[in-house]
Amino acid sequence: MGETHFDCAVIGAGIVGLAHALAASRAGLRVVVLEREARATGASIRNFGFVTVTGQEQGDCWRRARRARDVWAEVAPQAGIAVHHRGLVFAARRPEALAVLEEFAAGPMGAGCRLLTAAEAAGLGALRADLAGAMHSPHELRVESRDAIPRLTAWLAEARGVAFRPVTAVHAVETGRVHCSGGPITADRIIVCPGTDIRTLFPEVFARRAVTLCKLHMLRVAAPGFRLPGAVMSDLGLARYRGYAAAPGLPRLAARLQAEQAAELSHGIHLIVVQGADGSRVVGDSHHYAPSPDPFQPAEVDALILRELSAVLDLPRPEVVERWVGVYPSGPETAFYESPAPGVMLVSVTSGTGASTAFGLAEDVFENWGKA
Repeated sequence: MGETHFDCAVIGAGIVGLAHALAASRAGLRVVVLEREARATGASIRNFGFVTVTGQEQGDCWRRARRARDVWAEVAPQAGIAVHHRGLVFAARRPEALAVLEEFAAGPMGAGCRLLTAAEAAGLGALRADLAGAMHSPHELRVESRDAIPRLTAWLAEARGVAFRPVTAVHAVETGRVHCSGGPITADRIIVCPGTDIRTLFPEVFARRAVTLCKLHMLRVAAPGFRLPGAVMSDLGLARYRGYAAAPGLPRLAARLQAEQAAELSHGIHLIVVQGADGSRVVGDSHHYAPSPDPFQPAEVDALILRELSAVLDLPRPEVVERWVGVYPSGPETAFYESPAPGVMLVSVTSGTGASTAFGLAEDVFENWGKA
């Protein structure tokens, strides 16, 4: 195994683990990342790559998202990660949705956002002409996760001197020592970022915090011949994203959604559409919760997602070229970190916002080390 003592050992090479490896290396620590798989295969690559700021929950989550966006913008060119587009267009299909967007844009978290008329939204060249209006946010950016995570890993190794030990299963953690396949690793600081494995290390913490797992459906749609003006979302997202919860008009929208799109709500569907360099769109998603989600992808859920896509974009017959499911830990908090043993920190993003917040969360962990 080579060297066996480090200043900091990070368990898990998903985006949360990589964010902590970056923060540790910036703190001048010698870092090793231990990962049980040969390469990233979980939630960190099975997502939109959409670094979402607008609509994140007020407080720590929104603050971390803004910081994470800045870190992505800084690191991406250094690591050779392409930023495929920037900004968000939140399409309002209904007047009730437009009212919520107007209320949000007038508040402190709506700074920099701009309301669009139906004609202005249609003039962007991709959205349907029968929308009630839209809101544009300049704050977001999008990377292709399945490409960005390997490039970020390679850059951390080459430019930041982070050591990586793939195919290394961690069996137990105690103060100063990680017990893993190939022999123990000792470290002054140990950061556990286990992703969806909520039962191997410190399962009592996940149980106490009521963490379960969430499965979501995602699809890739062939390029239709036009470019998106940024990421696109729609009315259903206003009912799911916690940043809009305080809008006075939300109950009216929620009631209309329940009357008109009860099937979508029952499957936790809301629309996000992003675009890749080849013009294809990544589209999703849905939310189904269980301690052990099944691996199946019912066609009816995909059909509901695609129906919402066609209701927002001028894309009546989208051609699906790829389908997959993702799984992430989910709980009542957007994220948490706590120290289950001296010198050990357990970190989990429990809201599906890892790509959007992990860099900011990692900086919080190091700033507050010893206080959690």
